[in-house]
Amino acid sequence: MPRPVTRHALLPCGILAMLLIAACGSAATPAPDAVDDSPPAAAPAADATELTDVTIALSWTPNTDYTGVYVAQQNGYYEQAGLQVTTLPYAGTLPETLVAQGVADFGFSYQAGVVYGRAAGLDIISVLAPNQRGTYAIAVRADRADLTRPRDLDGRVYAGFGSPDEVPLLQSIIRNDGGRGEFERVTLDTAAYQAVYNGRADFTISVVTWDGVEAGLSNQPVRTFPLTDYGFPEQYSTLIITSEAFRSANLGVTRAFLAATQRGYEFAAANPWAAAQAVIDRNPDAFPNPALVFASEELLAAENYRRAANGRVGAQQARIWSEYGDFLFDNGLLADASGQPLARRPQWTQYWTNDDLPPGTL
Repeated sequence: MPRPVTRHALLPCGILAMLLIAACGSAATPAPDAVDDSPPAAAPAADATELTDVTIALSWTPNTDYTGVYVAQQNGYYEQAGLQVTTLPYAGTLPETLVAQGVADFGFSYQAGVVYGRAAGLDIISVLAPNQRGTYAIAVRADRADLTRPRDLDGRVYAGFGSPDEVPLLQSIIRNDGGRGEFERVTLDTAAYQAVYNGRADFTISVVTWDGVEAGLSNQPVRTFPLTDYGFPEQYSTLIITSEAFRSANLGVTRAFLAATQRGYEFAAANPWAAAQAVIDRNPDAFPNPALVFASEELLAAENYRRAANGRVGAQQARIWSEYGDFLFDNGLLADASGQPLARRPQWTQYWTNDDLPPGTL
């Protein structure tokens, strides 16, 4: 995908035209592409009385990170796999904690979250990657002629979320572009793009497939600097995790859940408009403007976030885990269960696995 320095998180003209339909309400949905209704590869059909209860904890309010789960619920993939899957809404406790404590069987996380948690002794492991590359980017107002590349951010104000990796990440990118990596910081209490538009900050880190889309729809477009354009390692911004304890005791359930969930994300990659409708149908009160969901799914599909280079969905790559994990370790961001800096570089293969995905995924 081309990523020029001044790339805006705006939508192709065709998508914008379709939004005029979607904005009128979720009921008028364009005809979806061909739908795959075959049963999931690793899951036998089951009578409703035999369904196994499974829970998955969300990491935020409903959005298109969770599409595969919503599609699998809506299209009956979980029932065909013998499962009754319930999503646990985010209520202030991190999914990593809920999974490690056995409150949730699965949860949504991201690569840094998995690394921080497991390094500190939490029983968590990543088992599926809904997106094959990160959705984060540095964002500034699109009309800021003085901010056209990362080195222009020296001396500016950054609005962040308080995660320990934010400052080293930004310093690395600004310095790679020839800057000093010096800036002021404030903590966000609003949407990322709103912080740069209301004058509270000059730049932030945005999710281009959600915040960036919302900014464009709100007539507050942002210019984005994709992280990997400036020598920063790729990372997983969305992952599904479980615990080693649950996985070892419920291997059949784990594999059935992942097969059905992977199938949901495959459906979304091929049928973004139908997938968006499933997200809305499963969360009828969550989206004041359904156009955001349709546009986000279309962008995820059009720019091939869901699929790896081989066209497959769901698998994780050792290179991404080791390169970004090394960045976190080398910057002294990891601590053990006692809060002491991690003394030895982790074996990253212990933090993730593809072993429970259906055959043919890799």
